[in-house]
Amino acid sequence: MSRNFELLHEAGKVQDMLSQPVEMRKLIDESPLPPPAPILPSTPAIQTEGIARDEVMKLVQRLFLSGGQGHRQVVFAGTEAGNGCSWVCARAADLLASQAAGSVCVVDCNMVSPTLHLEYHVENHHGLADALRTDESIRLYTQKLSRSNLWLLSAGSIDKNSEQQLTLEAMRRRLSELRAVFDYVLLDVAPLATADHASTLGKWCDGVALVLKANASSRKGARKVLEGLKTAQIPVLGAVLNQRTFPIPESIYNRL
Repeated sequence: MSRNFELLHEAGKVQDMLSQPVEMRKLIDESPLPPPAPILPSTPAIQTEGIARDEVMKLVQRLFLSGGQGHRQVVFAGTEAGNGCSWVCARAADLLASQAAGSVCVVDCNMVSPTLHLEYHVENHHGLADALRTDESIRLYTQKLSRSNLWLLSAGSIDKNSEQQLTLEAMRRRLSELRAVFDYVLLDVAPLATADHASTLGKWCDGVALVLKANASSRKGARKVLEGLKTAQIPVLGAVLNQRTFPIPESIYNRL
């Protein structure tokens, strides 16, 4: 599956992009992923190629590896369902692990429709939802992936209380534990149109990276999301326009 996207580094650039009458055509293959399979030591890293890989690498460099300004704990949030947030988050984690000497943990905080484990073709077994019900070490709920320094904390066994648990003190403690155990933590959350977990977790992390979808994310909806995060004083660290079919106008792109 190939996907292209443009990286918008600052929240202000998202406002500029939303004001432009740019028409996008959807030409992306969205065939379903193959069913998950048990992880094996020889399983290769997930593949990201071409322009998509270059753009994911830019995202990783700007969010995590930019000298002394790099962040350690970032929430990835889509404005609505189906815009590829899990795809972006998974590949950002994989490329970060390939570039950084430190440990990386990618966490599925989407208690509405968890799919992050599918990106790595592994099972959603015991994970975050289970960890929030106990005091055991968070390491017991993580799975090591193909890279030696990359781990996944899947959503786990979700029940009717799992969404609420994300907003409680137990989740804050788990985030502090993840920060202490891993050098970098990337969190994939439910779309902002579905739940407001990005705002809650964004307060406890370094900030939020937004994912928008070309020809699908509405300007009005994206502006509302940005205003809401700004009002809550949650840093928007950057934004991604996913599944674009041709570049943002040069007048905007030159200012990124």
